[in-house]
Amino acid sequence: MNLTAEDFLNGQVLLIDKPLEWTSFDAVNFLRSFIRKMYNIKKLKVGHAGTLDPLATGLLIICTGKKTKEVDSYQGMDKVYVGSLLMGATTPSFDKETEPDQTFDISHLTPHDIELARQQFIGEINQIPPIYSAIKIEGKRAFEYARKNTEVKMKSRKVTIHDFQLHNIDLPHVDFTVTCSKGTYIRSLVDDFGKVLNNGAYMTDLRRTQIGEYSVKDAYTIEGFKKMIIDQLAI
Repeated sequence: MNLTAEDFLNGQVLLIDKPLEWTSFDAVNFLRSFIRKMYNIKKLKVGHAGTLDPLATGLLIICTGKKTKEVDSYQGMDKVYVGSLLMGATTPSFDKETEPDQTFDISHLTPHDIELARQQFIGEINQIPPIYSAIKIEGKRAFEYARKNTEVKMKSRKVTIHDFQLHNIDLPHVDFTVTCSKGTYIRSLVDDFGKVLNNGAYMTDLRRTQIGEYSVKDAYTIEGFKKMIIDQLAI
């Protein structure tokens, strides 16, 4: 792949492995600035096809130029995530962004209980997104209300969980793999999973490995993308 300024303007689909603690917009803004600088492009449209939380890593599909018109088609694709959860506690953000606010005794939980709970989340389900999310409510991001302790009502939405597998169950730690439709919040899935067990759970790790047929195995790290472009331009 030997890219030119014209290629980026006509449109490229870039597979990027988002780093931990970067927002999806951080990745978009960095790539836009970097490409414009390296190719001396005055104006370049760049957008992503599906947000990843700052505490998640993995596959971002980034579109440039005329390809930004196709973002919706990539957003609609099913996604695969791998991650870990911790049983016996909850956090307001459903992940490690906030400190635990409740703890529960998990000594009564059995493998049978956990399996029955898992089965309840296969198929179409109603899900309420986390208040600590980028969803817009009356012009503001939901997390802005959350950080000011302002109560807002999050609307339920229908999502589809095609597959929800649990691995390496070593309570309180559980690893999982989820294949799901667009709009699914894995943090909410983990929180609801804990509730079904009359317990608590929050997400401790998350990585998106696939969007449709696109795999994170084929993605560039930010540093890898920079090196690829710099090496090309040096030839």
